[in-house]
Amino acid sequence: MKKFLSLIALAALCVAAASCQGKGGETGGLSDAEKAMKGIAAQYVPGVIYATYGDLAKESGELYDLLAAAAGKGAGKLNQGELDAICAKFLQARQSWEESEAFLFGAATDFGIDPHIDTWPLDVDGLATELSNAEKVEALKGEDGIAYAAAKLGQELLGFHGIEFVLFRDGKNRTVAALQGVEDHAAFAGKTVTGDQELIYAAAVAGDLRDNCYRLCVSWNPDAPKAYVDRCEELEVAVTVTGSDLTYGENLLGAAEAGSSYKTWQSAMASILKAGCSNICAEVADVKMGNAHTGEDINYIESPYSKQSFQDFIDNILSIQYSLYGKAGATSAQAGSMMDFFAAQRYSGATAIQQALEASLAALKACQAKGAFVDIYADASVQTAMDAISGLDDELNKAADWILRQ
Repeated sequence: MKKFLSLIALAALCVAAASCQGKGGETGGLSDAEKAMKGIAAQYVPGVIYATYGDLAKESGELYDLLAAAAGKGAGKLNQGELDAICAKFLQARQSWEESEAFLFGAATDFGIDPHIDTWPLDVDGLATELSNAEKVEALKGEDGIAYAAAKLGQELLGFHGIEFVLFRDGKNRTVAALQGVEDHAAFAGKTVTGDQELIYAAAVAGDLRDNCYRLCVSWNPDAPKAYVDRCEELEVAVTVTGSDLTYGENLLGAAEAGSSYKTWQSAMASILKAGCSNICAEVADVKMGNAHTGEDINYIESPYSKQSFQDFIDNILSIQYSLYGKAGATSAQAGSMMDFFAAQRYSGATAIQQALEASLAALKACQAKGAFVDIYADASVQTAMDAISGLDDELNKAADWILRQ
């Protein structure tokens, strides 16, 4: 009897071992493919997300400092070199934000940061009303003005596009002479708004932008700079996954472990591709470009004052490239990246993804060479770019579905 029980026990151990071995050399609960997926995340999270949000937080903080200094001295004492430097810093921060849009899943969406800092079109009529009210402009001054802007202005007057309006017109940097005069935009007809008032508004909005970019950095990176953490604590804002003490980075890096919202590595990878990369593909093709091109809403144009719309779209597609290549700024797939994984696993659609990515960027650059989106949104080249980006979207979704079957 004792020998019989030992045989049963041995058989049970063999079954358990077989269940852990599985196809693809599965050991320790993870298959070889899943171990590779874990490696993808270990490279992608710090190399793409932490790096991009770190740049964005730093640059938005510098933008606020420059605008606060300009507002403090007033338009009359501002020189063109100083204003040009502010414009350059804005475009730098703007690029980092657009290059983050392939990972809007997580804090940017859960905390409503995306619409808070990047809603368009700007409510210019509302802005004219706000800035022609001396009491409201007074409330926007200084550090206290940041909180006032965040609570009182509404997302149609906050974020990048309100600042863009103050700093750029017709695709060019504003001139100091323009800021030293009275605002002449048609929406301000009959109202007297000075450049000093516009700078006060821009500084307050930039402070709120900075705070939200700090929050993005802290919400993802557990080792975010202390100054960013301290500011988030001062503002008493949530910076972890709902119902957890994990940052969004820890949550993704801990996929398939207790406490993570990602129950499998396959679901984590699919989220990067679908909730991240595919989502921004669809937005660029169908909304950012599609609304104006189809005539559904010809006023729905991102970045019309700086005329940087096509650059925004290019940076959005580059955010997909960096996510696939495993490193911010990468021009080729890094070892251990998503694209490297596709090749190693002999995924049949790997070449199609690469070709669709290249076609999307080429089509957008061809549009950009023709002029600003606000001027050529009805051009046939825009439809060509939309089709290319939709093709990339299709390939990303196919890849996500393939990963879920691994």
